[in-house]
Amino acid sequence: MTTPSNARLADQPIRWPVLFLMFALLALSLMMWRWGGTIEDSQAYFDTARYFRGEIGIAQLRPPFPYRTLVPAIAAALPGDLRQAFAGLNWLFMAASACLMTAAALRAGLDSKRATGAGVLMLVALPTFWYAPYLLVDPGSICARSAFVLAVLAGQPWLAALAGLLGTAVREENILLLVWLLAMRRIPLAGGLAALAAAGAWLLAVRFWLIPGLPAYTWAPSWWTVNHALRDVRSLASIAGACLPIVPLAVFGWRPAPAPLKPLRSLLFLMALPPLYAALCVRVEGRIVWGLYPFLIPFAASYLRTPQAEPQAPAQ
Repeated sequence: MTTPSNARLADQPIRWPVLFLMFALLALSLMMWRWGGTIEDSQAYFDTARYFRGEIGIAQLRPPFPYRTLVPAIAAALPGDLRQAFAGLNWLFMAASACLMTAAALRAGLDSKRATGAGVLMLVALPTFWYAPYLLVDPGSICARSAFVLAVLAGQPWLAALAGLLGTAVREENILLLVWLLAMRRIPLAGGLAALAAAGAWLLAVRFWLIPGLPAYTWAPSWWTVNHALRDVRSLASIAGACLPIVPLAVFGWRPAPAPLKPLRSLLFLMALPPLYAALCVRVEGRIVWGLYPFLIPFAASYLRTPQAEPQAPAQ
């Protein structure tokens, strides 16, 4: 029997191959100006990919970045120039994330116009131009988070768990996605604990087997870091730029959001904890907001949505 959600999804006049192509062209037009850059963190991720290709030794890696192995490993396995392969992989991640956001908005009950707008919001933002072209793992993490949101809205908790596992292999804080699934009882206790155990085993295997011997690192809160961050105009500007226009739209769309999105509020707050902690420990910039886009955009797309028409009572 077809549910109202499935019927709504089927009625949308969206041609997904065409939409993906359009999103890919849009992402390319924004990313091409800084394509394949390597500064600060991105150089560390690029070196990790070079390590997997056997071009450098483990002594040249800098923790914790090599522990985020999945995206650099995929880039290293691709043929051709490594810099181009890594940047091209991130480009595909961004286009896929836009499509996933569109599908998630449809599953939430938004019309096709606003659902497509959700995909556009994923791309037409400062991070797509400023950060996505660099050789970072953030696009892969955002893609995994977008897939997680879509799976939750589609009522597919095991696909959400798979997205959480893959996301954890991209960035370690994505293990919280699995914590949320378990805490919200979206999957059975035994299955949730097994998924968490698998994610934890992967992180330990990377740390002590796949890339062993790196110097220990810790992130400890520091008032000096916070004080310095509050004086760093460039970082503050990048955070403000990453907030626009998605965060204001999400605030306005918070209350009128359709019912399927309401459980995602707790997920947004949970996933905001790692970047907030990072802000106390290390220098941060707009990427701490960028990583929350998959949880903010469905609410942003809900702003000024057209309400569902209530059925009319028959005339007496």
